[in-house]
Amino acid sequence: MISKLNQYEDVRQLKMRSSAAASECGSNFSDLLHSRINQKEDLQFSRHAAERAKERGIDMSDSFLSDLQSAVEKARTKGAKDVVIISERGAFIVNVPNNTVVTTISGNEMKDNIFTKIDSAVLL
Repeated sequence: MISKLNQYEDVRQLKMRSSAAASECGSNFSDLLHSRINQKEDLQFSRHAAERAKERGIDMSDSFLSDLQSAVEKARTKGAKDVVIISERGAFIVNVPNNTVVTTISGNEMKDNIFTKIDSAVLL
């Protein structure tokens, strides 16, 4: 009888430790998830977009990148998925959920171009 009580107590303590560890792990995961959701991601450029910007001589200053990021955030709040951001420097096609510039077009090349598969536009 005593050995069964000891076994029961051992199992109960294991469950308590396991529960505490799972709770701690869940708490850490929850904290990590919330921090990732609330973390402001920097705007990324696809390889294609980076090459196009370089080829077309589009100046990417820190202030301009900040303006682009701001435009993407405004589009995100309106529910945009794919947006064209038009500025004096050119047009930037951005996939909002991935926070990624997909391609760029310089100001000189915008004439006679058609933007397809875009659900929103932002003017800078």
